[in-house]
Amino acid sequence: MDNFRALVADSNGEGQQPELTIKSLTAADLPEGEVTVRVAYSSVNYKDGMVAILGRMVKSYPHIPGIDLSGTVVESSDPRYKSGDSVIVTSYGVGVSHYGGYSELARVPASWVVPLPEGLTLREAMILGTAGFTAALSVQRLEDNGLTPDKGPVVVAGASGGVGSVAVNILAGRGYEVTASTGRLSEEAYLKELGAAHVIHRNELTESSERKPIRRPLWAAAVDPVGGKTLQYLLSTLQYGGSVATSGLTGGIEVETSVYPFILRGINWLGIDSVECPMELRRRVWERLGTDLKPTMLSSTIVNEITLEQLPQELSSILQGQVRGRTIVKIGEV
Repeated sequence: MDNFRALVADSNGEGQQPELTIKSLTAADLPEGEVTVRVAYSSVNYKDGMVAILGRMVKSYPHIPGIDLSGTVVESSDPRYKSGDSVIVTSYGVGVSHYGGYSELARVPASWVVPLPEGLTLREAMILGTAGFTAALSVQRLEDNGLTPDKGPVVVAGASGGVGSVAVNILAGRGYEVTASTGRLSEEAYLKELGAAHVIHRNELTESSERKPIRRPLWAAAVDPVGGKTLQYLLSTLQYGGSVATSGLTGGIEVETSVYPFILRGINWLGIDSVECPMELRRRVWERLGTDLKPTMLSSTIVNEITLEQLPQELSSILQGQVRGRTIVKIGEV
């Protein structure tokens, strides 16, 4: 492939949103790395919108966004990978400090590469992407801290989004009674199709003006991609020994709580980091996503597929909370 297409973000000046353009590039334009990949699919995450539309976290321009990619190795100087291997690359610096997945060709460090697990196609891997990996990592950590279906109901905040949708489907498939919280009750049928037993408005999980450090115990566990006042409420309503797995900040970064839920109910507040997750754990979670954690609705209800040309609008939409489930980007031929 002498020339390839990519969605390129260029600076419009300090304080201005980047300009997004599909450009023709050559391999010489790519950054250094041991593994070159012909990209088949990428995906759309909230973080991609922050990078591509708002210009957050980008240190220099021009830049190719896209924190996820799946594809086939073209060449590799690392003996662990050879031409023709199917691989996944997510997290680390991809799409933020390093050119990302919105490109027909990508070059990355070998230490960021995960072999495509058995049980997943390249397309399915990107339906999951960082959001699906984060959801699975949340479930992994909750179960590592003692969660089982007999312990009681599990609530998923931000359930219409990427992390939330996959988490609802994974948990339901493992036999949990799932309550899905969303700001869009119009998505009730969608969430119940994913396996939610109950659907509530997000306001029911939001800290009211009457702050209480501890409330009536409701949940054995919670998956929280939201943060802010939603997290405050969740911490105060966990059952004894319950856990909340926090992975996001769409509801804000400030959290006011007290020691009471921790010392009176022995709860666990678990931080979920998909970016620097150790490779051993990362591979284990991806392997489980191809087996016992694989969502049942992976190729139908959850996914919307778009092209590079449709990306700028979709990136804007995800920042406005208008995207449900997972959006994947068809980049090249499989």
